[in-house]
Order: sequence, then C-alpha cells, then structure tokens
Amino acid sequence: MDPQLTLDLFRTMVTIRTFEEAILREYHADKKPAFDIGAGAIPGEMHLAAGQEPVAAGVCAHLTTDDAVTATHRPHHFAIAHGVDLRRMAAEIFGRVDGLGRGRGGHMHLFDPATHFSCSGIIAEGYPPALGQALAFRKKGTDRIAVAVTGEGAANQGAFHESLNLAALWKLPVVFVVEDNDWGISVPRSASTCVTSNADRAAGYDMPGERVEDNSVEAVYEAAGRAVERARAGQGPSLIEVHTLRLWGHFEGDAQGYRSDLEGVQGRDPLPTYEAALRGRGVLDDDGVKDAQETARQRVEDAIAFARQSAEPDPATALDHVFA
Repeated sequence: MDPQLTLDLFRTMVTIRTFEEAILREYHADKKPAFDIGAGAIPGEMHLAAGQEPVAAGVCAHLTTDDAVTATHRPHHFAIAHGVDLRRMAAEIFGRVDGLGRGRGGHMHLFDPATHFSCSGIIAEGYPPALGQALAFRKKGTDRIAVAVTGEGAANQGAFHESLNLAALWKLPVVFVVEDNDWGISVPRSASTCVTSNADRAAGYDMPGERVEDNSVEAVYEAAGRAVERARAGQGPSLIEVHTLRLWGHFEGDAQGYRSDLEGVQGRDPLPTYEAALRGRGVLDDDGVKDAQETARQRVEDAIAFARQSAEPDPATALDHVFA
C-alpha cells in the first residue's frame, strides 16, 4: 500500500480519536460528583466511537464529498472521515446556533448538505435514505454513490433487509457497511443474531458480501475499494461487515457490567496497533506521530472553543427551522 495513503489513514484515525476524547472530557466535565445525564453543557445521551476508527477511515478514503454517507447514532467517526466541518459539528453537539442543525439536532442528528452526510438515532433507518440518494445519483447519470452504515444489531431490523432487497433489485450504487462491535447495546450478537457473519446475508439478495475480521484499516480500505468500484461502475450494491471494537460504553455513563470482554479491550485498541505496524515498516517515526497528534489536537480544540463561544438558541425560535 502506498506509504502516503497509510499515513493519511493513520492521521484520520488520530483525528477521530482526538475528537472523541475531547467530547468525552467536555461531556463529563460538569456531570460530577454524581452523574446526571441531563446536566451540563452537553446534556443527553452520548455515543462515542473510540475503537471503530478503522471502519470510517478505510471506507471514506474512497469517497469524495459528492458521495453520500448515512451513519448511525454513533456517527462522529464517519462524519470526520467524510469531511464534515469540525467546528459546526462540535457546535451542534453542544446545542449551539452555529451548529449543523442550528443546535436543534444534537450529536445523533448531524446533517451536512455540503458533504452529503447524515445520521439517525433510529436503528437501521439510515439505510432507506441512502437508497433514495443512490437512485437520484443514477438518474442524474453520475458515478456518485451512497454509503449506508449500521451496527450488527440493526442488521436484524426490517429496514435493513428491505433496503438490501430494493438496492439489489434496482442495482443501485450503494455500499452497505455493518459495524460489528459484538454488542447491540448490552446484548451479545450470539444472543440476537442467527448467523455468524452478516456478510453471509448478502447472498440472499444477490450481491457480494465480505467480512473483515481484524479491525484493520488497510483491510477495510481494500474491501471498501472493491465495493466502491463495483457501485461506481453501475454493477449494483455490496455488503461489508467489519468486526470492530467498542472501546467505551454503549453510551457515556454505561457501567458495562454486562461485558465479559472488558479485560482485553485495551489490548485490541486499533490506534496503537496501526501505529506499531507503520513504525515497523519505517513509514512512521516519533516526529510523524507527534505531528499527527498535534495537528489533530489543534483542530479539535479549535472546534471545541468555537462551540463553547457560540450562542445557545433563543427559546422563542424553538419552532423555527423544523418540520411542522
């Protein structure tokens, strides 16, 4: 793989992790001593994607901002990898007027027309909108594609199966991505899903299916490359499932008492694993790591400062900019 590409993938992963760590810090800063999910500058639920960076970095490296991405309720990694503005995303997470949705959506409802990015707090409901975008792209005669992302638990939802069926029937330019982090909230996949790989389900809809087992950003990149090439060539949809990792809780405040795998989680962190691999190839050294980390830190802290300085929406405008 081209050394510059591997460095770009690493830097994307570092930026995602740096952003998630900053949001983690800001989210908990004013929820002490007793955790109150409704308190603080960022009230409400918060779903962070630490550990799942390889999926977003590997997939989005093949996309342009003309392509569409529909993500899940855990959306920050895909938003960042797809080029969503960090300042406006942070402001939306803080519920401020300069946010992507003018502070009305919060972190589970990020919409950015500039990059054709969206996400949803409803399980598997990013799949149907991706079909609509893919159909529009095809009718316009472009080679643009849509990427629809969901979790392994959502692969049991009707919207998942209906979307795969229609995409295959109409040969739509869609890449379906399933992030298998082993846990559907607190339920292990073994207790909820009858197949060991959701990629096997692709055969039932006459499309290629591929599972990436090791949370490797390069393996994701290669699998996504095949699926994206197929979609752009007008050959129809593909399904990729990545066995990834949720380093932190389903949501912030989740005690994770249900997890039997917690002891080994930190040892599977994909960021130091990839850093070590690149160092071993001579592609990355101390200076390269420091530069990636410092560049990410500056961008993220600038975004956090922008969000904090932005005004809160005037309650009198609560019904503005929403569907009646």
